[in-house]
Amino acid sequence: MPTHIFLQNTIAVVWDFDKTLTKGYMQEPLFKHYNVSGQDFWKEVNALPEFHKKYDGLNNVSKDTIYLNHILEYVRQGKFKGLSNEMLRKFGASISFYPGIPTFFKEVKEKIERNRTYKKHEIKVEHYIVSTGLTQIILGSKIRPYVEYVWGCEFVETIPGPGYLKSPNKKYLKTRRKQISGLGYVIDNTTKTRAIFEINKGSNKQNIDVNASMDESERRVPFQNMIYIADGPSDVPVFSLVKRNGGKNFAVYRSKSDAEFKQVNELQRQGRIHAFGEADYRQGKQAYMWIMNAVTEIADRIARDRSDALTRMLGTPPSHIIDSNGKSR
Repeated sequence: MPTHIFLQNTIAVVWDFDKTLTKGYMQEPLFKHYNVSGQDFWKEVNALPEFHKKYDGLNNVSKDTIYLNHILEYVRQGKFKGLSNEMLRKFGASISFYPGIPTFFKEVKEKIERNRTYKKHEIKVEHYIVSTGLTQIILGSKIRPYVEYVWGCEFVETIPGPGYLKSPNKKYLKTRRKQISGLGYVIDNTTKTRAIFEINKGSNKQNIDVNASMDESERRVPFQNMIYIADGPSDVPVFSLVKRNGGKNFAVYRSKSDAEFKQVNELQRQGRIHAFGEADYRQGKQAYMWIMNAVTEIADRIARDRSDALTRMLGTPPSHIIDSNGKSR
């Protein structure tokens, strides 16, 4: 039996954030703190691609992440004066989640951990967040203790300038007021797929280049051990990747929203997702039951496959020969 880096006994439940786990956008506490109209901010953001096409001659401006530049411009103009990563983490505490969150995160893990068969095979559940939102806000929210890793957008606060390696200005670094000033990491709805491959290959756990060639049997979390949960068409790239490779997809919609219901219903009609339900993660609700069932189905398969592999490796144990009189010898 070959020796593998990973046992492939981890189930990854991968979540989008805004409108999947939350009732609104995570930036709302930021707007409230600075008394800025969120509606006006997003209206400006939505108009930026056309603005840059007209004044800068740019045909390709990311609609998913251009909002990050607009936040930085609000900082430069003094509308978000003093905005820091520490403040973003504090804003996370104000995030309002859908019913059942974060308790559901804990319940999913315990469902597997308390099962004797799954425990024998060391099967476990890990929760991940993959979002085009802000990592620091997510890390400041009440789901943080239940999440293994977060992929999101990041701001840097200190930009040292040209030649800083040869003559670093330590005084400047110490006295400069902390305030976000540039982009550190950017993820959009298409590059979310990179995060999925990082989970797949275990890049977030080991020093493994996500682009490195790696046999399927060596990958930490096979796609068939993944469940991706999100809310809409913007998640189609990840839905497609996960489903095409044997994973499971579930979409959610806001209660009483005809538009969001039609949206996820269309995703299922197109074969993008396996099922959908209202964004309510309390016991007895569709989302709760479907995700719990999907996790146990995956755990059953892992346990069965590992038992079969062990049998093949060890072979059938020797037994006594039974003679014509029914006696063993």
